[in-house]
Amino acid sequence: MRTLIFRTMAPYLTSLMVLFSVFVLLRGHNEPGGGFIGGLIAASAFAIYGIACGVSPVRRALYFHPMSISGFGLFIAAVSGALSMFGAVPFMTGLWTEASILGVTVDLSTPLVFDIGVYLVVLGSLTSIALALEEREED
Repeated sequence: MRTLIFRTMAPYLTSLMVLFSVFVLLRGHNEPGGGFIGGLIAASAFAIYGIACGVSPVRRALYFHPMSISGFGLFIAAVSGALSMFGAVPFMTGLWTEASILGVTVDLSTPLVFDIGVYLVVLGSLTSIALALEEREED
């Protein structure tokens, strides 16, 4: 399945799919999408790249081990829930705030941080599984 056309198009398709997964992640709080679906799209992108170019280029592209990405995502999701306890409200209660970045007001929320954590958990877990299935021993 490593045809010239597939190997040529895979990096572009991967980039486009990762960009789309971030779009789905960020729009997921108010519309369909979110961290889980975005993570699935990103993991699918890296699986396609692994099929086309091999496992080593995917591992170089990710920079961190996929299970480290998953563990960091779990940490981020847990921290987003714990932040509500500092506001004297129950665990996992959503908190919202506004921040001014370069003169632009940006709304920040703990549900968004939780979605980012879920995104990283799904991306790391499924990419780790896909890379393990794609690895072949040298004959």
